[in-house]
Amino acid sequence: MSHPAIVATDLDGTLIRSDGTVSERTRRALRRVREQGGTVVFVTGRPIRVMAEVVALTSVSGIAVCANGALVYDLDAGATLRNWVLDPSAALRLGLAIREIVPDAAFAVESGLKFGREPLFRTMWPDPHELVADLAELVTVLPPVKLLVRSGGESLADVYEKVVALAGADAAVTRSTETLIEIAGAGVSKAVALAEVAASRGVSADEVVAFGDMLNDLPMLAWAGHSVAVANAHADVLAAADEVTASNDNDGVAVVLERLFP
Repeated sequence: MSHPAIVATDLDGTLIRSDGTVSERTRRALRRVREQGGTVVFVTGRPIRVMAEVVALTSVSGIAVCANGALVYDLDAGATLRNWVLDPSAALRLGLAIREIVPDAAFAVESGLKFGREPLFRTMWPDPHELVADLAELVTVLPPVKLLVRSGGESLADVYEKVVALAGADAAVTRSTETLIEIAGAGVSKAVALAEVAASRGVSADEVVAFGDMLNDLPMLAWAGHSVAVANAHADVLAAADEVTASNDNDGVAVVLERLFP
């Protein structure tokens, strides 16, 4: 595959190094994509409220798919182009059911630029304007784009499939780390949102290369014409990808982009 029209890349664990930085080599490779007429689309579990940091790290803006596909955001205009909301009543029912199997579960809600959490939920990205409340109030006040579940710092891998079963057809469940379960509206995925972005530009899946590392990337990697896993990816992602590149700490995305955009 050469000169793809869209380069779709996950951020944490894929494009961004473990220390939270992006190398000059990677920034140069991203610039090269744009210079040769390609479009870079960030496809991430991150909320839009922290995407300005990514623009600063990468020197790339444009369109981003956030919250695992629940939001499509124009980084230049600061505008939400598309969003999918998890039904608040479904979110509350599911949260209460999860608490039956994970008694110390703590919840948080991403809602566009707003964020709320239960007191015991520890977030990666603190928000000075956050709402701290119980689950029922959170999903009522903040229409949930994404419902987040933690259990202290403990792994939730053992209960993940149970949560998927509890959600059934009411919600989409995924995870980007062992200690966090992420829940969005039914049918939401990185693949669905990316396909919509591509279609709006007249781009087919065959013209897209996608990079990822975790289970929430699997639908996107399956949809794209060429899929690439970084070496540090989850075993299921390594098995599913068309190609495995170097790790995120060794500029794996840049290694492939330098070949595709010489």
